[in-house]
Amino acid sequence: MNRIATPKKLLIAAGFCAGLMAGPVFAATMDKASYDSSKAQIEADYKQAKAGCDTYSGNAKDVCQEQAKAKEKVARAELEANYTGKASDWNKLAEVKADTSYDVAKEMCDDKSGNAKDVCVAEAKAAHTKAIADAKANKKVGDATREAANDKRDADYKVAVERCDTLAGDAKDACVKEAKQRYGKS
Repeated sequence: MNRIATPKKLLIAAGFCAGLMAGPVFAATMDKASYDSSKAQIEADYKQAKAGCDTYSGNAKDVCQEQAKAKEKVARAELEANYTGKASDWNKLAEVKADTSYDVAKEMCDDKSGNAKDVCVAEAKAAHTKAIADAKANKKVGDATREAANDKRDADYKVAVERCDTLAGDAKDACVKEAKQRYGKS
């Protein structure tokens, strides 16, 4: 039996997930074959979920289809982030989660009318705005953290090279070479 989440629960979960997933950078650990297989599985899951929506009618069917579409988009963005490991893909994932949650929440508001619908849409928009803001903030934090790590590494490298200046000849060359290797300099 398919259950349809309430807009508020959906948006809270999406905002939480967006906040968690926007900042981390993970190394790509998936090979091309696994990536392709997962991509095909996402497509198959989407088709199955969309077919399951045929048991509903009216707005419930529209909500179900929007949820299936949202789940597919998030799964694709998550797959891409896991495959590449790029910070930009993790940031994109957070934005996709926020956008798809907003789309589902707006569709759920269609069951309401008048002021209740206006409030529902306003709440959905506010949650979307917050989730996007969190994603942007996490991106900035991640960028600042990487920049700080690079600055620290550069400072440590300069100290190591300065220590090498007390040496001469081959010993100095070996010391500088080791410092370059340790701090990722070429």
